[in-house]
Amino acid sequence: MKSDDELYRMYLSGDKSSYDELMLRYGDSLTYFLNGYLHNLQDAEDLMIESFARIMVKKPAIRPGCFKAYLYKTARNLATRFHGVKSRIEVFSLEGADMEIGDFLSPEKKIQDGEHKKFLYQCLDRIDARLKEALWLVYLEKMSYAEAAKVMGVTTKRIDKLLQRGKEHLRKELKKEGITNAYE
Repeated sequence: MKSDDELYRMYLSGDKSSYDELMLRYGDSLTYFLNGYLHNLQDAEDLMIESFARIMVKKPAIRPGCFKAYLYKTARNLATRFHGVKSRIEVFSLEGADMEIGDFLSPEKKIQDGEHKKFLYQCLDRIDARLKEALWLVYLEKMSYAEAAKVMGVTTKRIDKLLQRGKEHLRKELKKEGITNAYE
C-alpha cells in the first residue's frame, strides 16, 4: 500500500487516480469527524469534498508524514467557518455518531460491543467537547499526538493533557453507569 506522501506526490506529478485513492482512504472517516461539528451528514460530506478540493487545487507543500493532519486541519477550519455562516455553536460532539463509529468495527465486534457502546456514547456526551475531540482523533482516527495537535491547533503536550483528562472523565462517567472494566 502506498503512503499518503507517495500518493500526494503522485497527484502533484499529474496522476489523478492517486487523488481518488486518498479520498477513498480518508473520505468516510473525515466525513464522520466533520459530522461531530456539523451534526448533519450532508453538510459534512460537502465539507469533506471541499477539504480535499482545497488541498488538491492549492497544492500546498505538505511536510512528509503530515498529509492526514493537514487534511483534518483544513476540514476543521472549514467547519469552524461553516458554523459562523450557519450561526451554529463550534462544539465537537458525538451526537448521531453511533452508526458511524460502528462502521469501523467488525460484525462480531459490533454485536459484542453493542451494549458497551451505548454507555460509551452516553458517557462521552457528558464530557467537555475538547476532550472528546482529542479522544476521537487519537483513538478513533489513530492519529499521533503530533497530528492531533496540528488539527486542534495546540501543542503535543496539550494533547497529552487533554487525553489524560478525557480518559479520567470518561472513566468516571463509565463508573456511574456501572462499567468499571472496559474489557468485561
